[in-house]
Amino acid sequence: MFQRKVAIIAGSRTPFVKSMTNYQGASNQDLLSTAFNDLVLKTKLEGKKLGDVIAGTVMNHPFDWNLSREVVLGSDLSPETPGLNIQRACGTGLEAANLVALKIASGQIDSGIAGGSDTNSDIPLIGQRKLTHFLIKLQNAKSVTDKLKVLASFNPILLKPQVPAVKEPRTGLSMGEHTELMVKEWKITREEQDDLSYRSHQKAAAAYEAGFHNDLLVDFKGVQKDTITRKETSKEKLAKLRPAFDKSEKGTLTAGNSTPLTDGASVVLLGSEDWAKKNDLEALAYFVDCEVAAIDFVKGAGLLMAPTVAVSRLLERNKLSLQDFDFYEIHEAFAGQVLCTLKAWESEEYCKNVLGRSEALGPIDQGKMNVKGGSLALGHPFAATGGRIIATAAKILKEHGKGRILISICTAGGMGVAAIIER
Repeated sequence: MFQRKVAIIAGSRTPFVKSMTNYQGASNQDLLSTAFNDLVLKTKLEGKKLGDVIAGTVMNHPFDWNLSREVVLGSDLSPETPGLNIQRACGTGLEAANLVALKIASGQIDSGIAGGSDTNSDIPLIGQRKLTHFLIKLQNAKSVTDKLKVLASFNPILLKPQVPAVKEPRTGLSMGEHTELMVKEWKITREEQDDLSYRSHQKAAAAYEAGFHNDLLVDFKGVQKDTITRKETSKEKLAKLRPAFDKSEKGTLTAGNSTPLTDGASVVLLGSEDWAKKNDLEALAYFVDCEVAAIDFVKGAGLLMAPTVAVSRLLERNKLSLQDFDFYEIHEAFAGQVLCTLKAWESEEYCKNVLGRSEALGPIDQGKMNVKGGSLALGHPFAATGGRIIATAAKILKEHGKGRILISICTAGGMGVAAIIER
């Protein structure tokens, strides 16, 4: 759908690790810079000026306010390369790539890097707003008497810090609590969720044994591979885990079929065909099109069901069916979320009433889904997942020789991002 082809040239990421473990004390800038500098080094871009660098983070520290530009200035790229921060929750990395791709396709720029980083191990403690208001009043008090009056109103509870939570501000529910509502509505069983999680870990472990992930990763703080992948897990072990969100006998989401809080960063290099050739760089695949959608989850729609809408629009615009793909990269925020999405695509009623289609999109071959492992096995640093998936998809197509991949990512706020990658 673009005016000129946008090549996916290379990707790099740190290993993904559980939060509060290996990367304790590392900042988003530390993480993103590590992946970024590795990408610059292996594509021999030292001293080169790129059109733009677009990246973001969800758990944003106040010191990261100019994150992308600071990462550029700390790299071997030309300091004349600009940087832009964005945030679209878990779709940040894919949206960053979409924005870079659109600039390249329109001719505004010839090359750019997109990415994202997230760490829950460097979350800032936030002072209460009432404390801020108190201090402002104290500062604005003119006389000693006025200041004493303000001080007399002080309550020590104002000093209690707040910790950011991964919850929807409008509902007060976490992503997992919302997904529990979804799986109950779509009648997704615990066994189905555990089975998907098990398969994700087995695929990721097999990909590691085959060396697939090796050249996509860069060592960070002594970690050389994702720490979340569990080859030794089994359906029996997963079945023994207790519900993590709805802790009653009706709860089906566990730590085993949900992604853990994860730290990590990823970046991808995009460019026009001419720019790639000029710099002796190979196009692994092409970024064809992207779509973003949102749903009204506050009035009862499933929070993480927006990818069903984004994918439907994307297919319609590109005159494709859901079955016209060789592989599928569907973000596994929760096994239940993926299974709800797949079931919705097969529902004639849902596709008619929600997607406005005359018939169901139909099933996909799950043997073609997340063939190198998904987020359940590799981890999910919110803003870094998009870059991880794009680089994985491009390498799969490079090894396959040709083909088409559908990417689908759910996000907080009832949004979804989908894209098509081809070779």
